[in-house]
Amino acid sequence: MFGGKDMSKMMKQMGMDMEEIDADKVEVTVGDKKLIFKNPDLSKIEAKGQEIFQLQGSYSEVEEVSSDDVDLVMEKTGCSEEEAKKALEDAEDVAEAVIELQ
Repeated sequence: MFGGKDMSKMMKQMGMDMEEIDADKVEVTVGDKKLIFKNPDLSKIEAKGQEIFQLQGSYSEVEEVSSDDVDLVMEKTGCSEEEAKKALEDAEDVAEAVIELQ
């Protein structure tokens, strides 16, 4: 197995440069879901003019709230956008979010 310094040295010999990025949180959107990595191991590798990012760590999966749903909850309750998003994230559906805010 290679250690971190050995790997960096080998990559430099191959014309690759690796940089560790001290990230607190990384969010990746996949369709209508968001993957949230807290305290991830994130590296940027530069090779042949390309930037490649490597992401490792535990994540949680959150379903994205649609802007149409946010608008509907705001219209029905008179709440702010932030309140509507929070209610939708906590609720099973739009109707429940509206009821919770009334």
